[in-house]
Amino acid sequence: MAGEGIPVEVACRILAVSVSGYYAWRDRRPSLRGIRHVWLADLIRQIHQRSRGTYGTRRVHAELCLGHQVPVSHGAVELLMRRAGLEGLSGRPKWRRAKPVQIATDLGDRAFARTEPDRLWITDITDHPTREGKVYCCVVLDAYSRRVVGTPGPP
Repeated sequence: MAGEGIPVEVACRILAVSVSGYYAWRDRRPSLRGIRHVWLADLIRQIHQRSRGTYGTRRVHAELCLGHQVPVSHGAVELLMRRAGLEGLSGRPKWRRAKPVQIATDLGDRAFARTEPDRLWITDITDHPTREGKVYCCVVLDAYSRRVVGTPGPP
């Protein structure tokens, strides 16, 4: 508040602190704990960046203790990561149900019995894993005659 042009006496009265306490705080050297926290926060930020933002508090703590031989508590790592706005990635991605817009509509209304050829074609695609990757197999059937109308060629 004092840096914003508000008199020190008024700001101290609003915050319920003494004026002498404000000046003592302002002129005080940083504590050893504060200096260590700044150093640790920088080291944590480096470890988090090297992991491409995937490490959470547990892995960062393990890296500090085992990789860098820095004795630090788990709570201190958690506090400093929270202050720096650093988060790790959670575990496996969650399965999500498809949105109604992404679900294909049934254009044949499940009525597969036809009285004329070439009125309804049915298709299916499957994938088969191989050593070289997946191979896809697709077939198009005529619903009336149950004959193969076509298969797409290689891309």
